[in-house]
Amino acid sequence: MRASLVAALLTVTAVATAPAATTTTAALRVTYWEDVAKPTESVTWTLRCDPVRGSLPRAADACARLAAGGAKLFARLPRNTVCTEIYGGPQRARVVGTVKGRRIFATFARSNGCEIDRWRRISPWLVPPGGVR
Repeated sequence: MRASLVAALLTVTAVATAPAATTTTAALRVTYWEDVAKPTESVTWTLRCDPVRGSLPRAADACARLAAGGAKLFARLPRNTVCTEIYGGPQRARVVGTVKGRRIFATFARSNGCEIDRWRRISPWLVPPGGVR
């Protein structure tokens, strides 16, 4: 009985002190347009986490951010959201793939204050900062 209790306590202690994972299972394809008026001029990057690989610059940073924020980083704006009418620039981005087992299909623009804020959630670690030229 006592040996079972000691073994259980050791198991709980080992689990509680294990380091948190810094990456998450993710597979994304990011397409970026510097100017939406030039749809044929795009750049596409790939990102995979756990292990980190792909063509996205700063892939390890992106995987760490995905581990912390998950799929909610790609959430759409709630309906009837009031946004400032500020033009942020002609940049566009599309992110397709999976994060922590959840399918992602998100588009980003800089067409108003709310969309600029969404862009900032994923920039500069997933897409370039962007802005009015």
